[in-house]
Amino acid sequence: MKVVLLAGGLGTRISEESHLKPKPMIEIGGKPILWHIMKEYSHYGFNEFIICAGYKQHVIKEYFANYYLHNSDITFDFASDNKMVVHNNVAEPWKVTIVDTGLNTMTGGRVKRIREYVGNETFMLTYGDGVSDVNMQTLLEFHKNHGRIATMTAVKLGQRFGVLNIGENCVIDTFQEKGIHGGARINGGYMVFEPAIFNYLEDDKTVLEKKPLETLAAEGQLMAYKHNGFWQCMDTKREMDKLEEMWNTNQAPWKTWKE
Repeated sequence: MKVVLLAGGLGTRISEESHLKPKPMIEIGGKPILWHIMKEYSHYGFNEFIICAGYKQHVIKEYFANYYLHNSDITFDFASDNKMVVHNNVAEPWKVTIVDTGLNTMTGGRVKRIREYVGNETFMLTYGDGVSDVNMQTLLEFHKNHGRIATMTAVKLGQRFGVLNIGENCVIDTFQEKGIHGGARINGGYMVFEPAIFNYLEDDKTVLEKKPLETLAAEGQLMAYKHNGFWQCMDTKREMDKLEEMWNTNQAPWKTWKE
């Protein structure tokens, strides 16, 4: 199953770092947060990724093109025909497709642009700037069991994100973008979609979190996977520093994989 990662935004709220690189490439513990998210999925056996790139998309492409250089010990033998030897070759079981989905394209438009790479299959999707200890297999099982078009991971955190009104049997009755309600569950990403989602995406100006999800909610086609564990976005430098401290003190709940 393919995993779509939204990694094309400008990241203006963390401009201290994002003026140099896309926000998903900002490092936590010496690795891009995008890498952390991919390791989360890979731990559960999801190894095929489609990255929706945009702003400074060349940085993402160059990182994966030079993955061995970033993660392995290298000997450069200039005295022997500029020979390069890779030691302790660090590889991942990943297939990574990086798509330039445009500089100013909205989230729904980015998803629409990668339709040909997804095909007529169920797929997962999340944002490239947040980590969690969501059990991906349990999430997928929940999605398959309810039989609706979309599943969104609902996390409990009173912040400035899309607020969910969750009714009986975990059906999302309404989706309200950018609300502030203390203790309400919010959109934590880590979504699962059926290919029918593409029928709700119009063009590059489509914001996934507005009309598409609001319509799905109104139709009873958007379900909430309630996650009570760890979830943290990296929307500000303060949040970046918080994640960095967790990683450096070996208290990173999202690190479910083994080295």
